[in-house]
Amino acid sequence: MDWLLSFPHIDRRILTALKTSVDAWFRDVARALGSAADLVFHPLHVALGGFERFMLTVPWPLVIAFVALVAWLGSRSIKLVLGCVSIFVLIGLFDMWEDTMKTVSMIFVCSMLTIVLGIPLGIATARSERLQKAVLPLLDVMQTMPSFVYLIPVVMLLGIGRVPGLIAVVIYSLPPIIRLTNLGIRLVDREVIEAADAFGSTGRQKLFTVQLPLALPTIMAGVNQAIMMALGMVVIAAMIGVQGLGQPVLKAIANQYFTLGVFNGLAIVGIAIVFDRISQAYGERLQRHRGIGRG
Repeated sequence: MDWLLSFPHIDRRILTALKTSVDAWFRDVARALGSAADLVFHPLHVALGGFERFMLTVPWPLVIAFVALVAWLGSRSIKLVLGCVSIFVLIGLFDMWEDTMKTVSMIFVCSMLTIVLGIPLGIATARSERLQKAVLPLLDVMQTMPSFVYLIPVVMLLGIGRVPGLIAVVIYSLPPIIRLTNLGIRLVDREVIEAADAFGSTGRQKLFTVQLPLALPTIMAGVNQAIMMALGMVVIAAMIGVQGLGQPVLKAIANQYFTLGVFNGLAIVGIAIVFDRISQAYGERLQRHRGIGRG
């Protein structure tokens, strides 16, 4: 009856030998490619460092004024503008401005990189059934894999620092923008595509003048989700040296500083609300414009 209670498994010695050999192989690969990887990803280090220095040197009234302007242009809502301004003012009053600017810098660079990588991949996936069948299972794995796991190969390859954290955040936040770009393009009405074909549009013209404009609201939803997932990774990325609001949270956990953890956690929530509401506002405006165009 023991075999009913204990699931049969591979001999532990064989399993240990297999794991050891795979770990040794990956360590050898990481050592061999470490210098080349540092060179390849050096532009990311320069971009992140430069934008972080810029955000820390810009006077806080200009930052708040810029946030208010972006919120107004996207929503035309004074309530949203006042809400975004209030969040940043409270962050400054509670002495979290510097860490917040570091976090905003990280999220901005991650978001730009995610958009640059995700939208073209989503377009390619939408235009090829074979590629979609290959990519979708990979995206499923990327979305369900525990976020801590992304840190292991990146740290082994690049060590501790901001760039490994940035790469881990990008990998974690990439799937939604690829999925929703693919979905948005595939949901474009067939009649509209047929009309474009009837006018003799090329594939490039259909993409840039028909499919992408009509899919923009869905793509913006993907951008929104990518930003939210990137913000959710801030605390975890702080474990490998990413500066910002995540590090005080880790410090609070290690030393049982309740107020430090709560305040910085609420600051992350506030930044997430600002990004979420502004990106949603732009997506809704695009949706209204699409509806007017169809009418």
